[in-house]
Amino acid sequence: MTNQYVNPLNGRYASKEMLQIFSADNKFSTWRKLWVALAVAEKELGLPITEEQIAQMRAHIDDIDYDKAAEYEKKFKHDVMAHVHTYGDAAPKAKAIIHLGATSAYVGDNADMIMYRQGLRLVHDKALVLIERMKDFALKYADVPTLGYTHFQPAQLTTVGKRASLWLYDLVLDMEQIRFTLEGFRLLGVKGTTGTQASFMSLFENDEEKVMALEKSVERQMGFEGSFAVTGQTYPRKFDARILYCLSDIAQSLHKCATDIRLLQHLKEVEEPFGKSQIGSSAMAYKRNPMKCERICSLARLVLTNAINPQLTASVQWFERTLDDSANRRISIPEAFLATDAILNLAINVFEGLVVNEKVIENHIRQELPFMLTENMIMESVKQGADRQEVHERIRVLSMEAAEQVKVYGKENDLLARIAKDDLLKLSEAQLHAMTDPTLYTGRSANQVREFIDSQVLPLLKDRKNTPPIEQPRV
Repeated sequence: MTNQYVNPLNGRYASKEMLQIFSADNKFSTWRKLWVALAVAEKELGLPITEEQIAQMRAHIDDIDYDKAAEYEKKFKHDVMAHVHTYGDAAPKAKAIIHLGATSAYVGDNADMIMYRQGLRLVHDKALVLIERMKDFALKYADVPTLGYTHFQPAQLTTVGKRASLWLYDLVLDMEQIRFTLEGFRLLGVKGTTGTQASFMSLFENDEEKVMALEKSVERQMGFEGSFAVTGQTYPRKFDARILYCLSDIAQSLHKCATDIRLLQHLKEVEEPFGKSQIGSSAMAYKRNPMKCERICSLARLVLTNAINPQLTASVQWFERTLDDSANRRISIPEAFLATDAILNLAINVFEGLVVNEKVIENHIRQELPFMLTENMIMESVKQGADRQEVHERIRVLSMEAAEQVKVYGKENDLLARIAKDDLLKLSEAQLHAMTDPTLYTGRSANQVREFIDSQVLPLLKDRKNTPPIEQPRV
């Protein structure tokens, strides 16, 4: 509806796959699957539940009457009970046993863990796609010299590929945390109102073995290997903080990477992809703004701030449960997933078409390299018999003069010409020219890239099974 607020993450940024994971259909059909799993487990363990009741529940997992659920919620002021009654109306023979022994957190928390695991798996798979694109870029430009920058001031040379490997390694480290967290996913289980399983003990006449078997059956049916060992009514909210820490990791890495690209685009050394008919500015027709990388940074800050919410929520959960987590979690956690999904899609798109302007890079090196060679010049002059201290002072003076030509008069850096003419320094033009090959000053950059990719990146990619659909970012 055009007269109501619509979250831009839905309409502009997140992919259909991530939106589906956090959709009402996925959430409430998962609730119904959990109710089926509970009924199946209770029947297996001897409660008077029939196959007909379970069959009717299964037949209505997906046909959710949202209008009826809204009417019930308006009446009951309780979302879970609204859906219990809506499900009971669709499966009337099972109405009496739906949600038997359970509390709201049984469907709410277990469904959340299922959805969050689906979401983090999608993030994992898209991050692998991005890692592959970055890997290709780093290898392609592993040997191309470029100015390194410390404090955003020209420093020793590196290579374009080596710089990309820094971005890539951040993501490799992020994947370690994501995989660790995915391995730790578990269900709340069937714990009851305060986590004691008292209601289920009552159902099974204090047979602890059956209560334990009930939980294992639900875990197995829902595709999990375990539940949290001890809980109150809800699973530990600290786990939400762990999940969003993973998303924050991705946001940190891509904010840094996108910022670097934005700065390099200002220098005209690299450019993010720009569509043939794309408009950079409504006023300045020549503009090619790094809008994709700007959007990555913008959305990344949303993820970083949302990641604080689960930390704050976990710290104020009173005793066995309180409800001040609910509204916050409904917003902050899905938004963090949707925004992370969006920045991954954007970053994949950027690295599929990132342009490197090698001639611009060469020109920047040419402007700065003479200053960086001064220590080598001192060594060569001393070999020719000059006094080290006198040479140092002479080169210092000549460097200041050359810098003045560049900064004050806008001329080319003529330091090498000045040094070649200086009798004290005793360096010929041939000697100086031999020193100006940029590849002499990139250290082990190129081999570091290849060694890093062989040892760290390829093993990460080797067990990649599926490539998730990657939507083109929407403007």
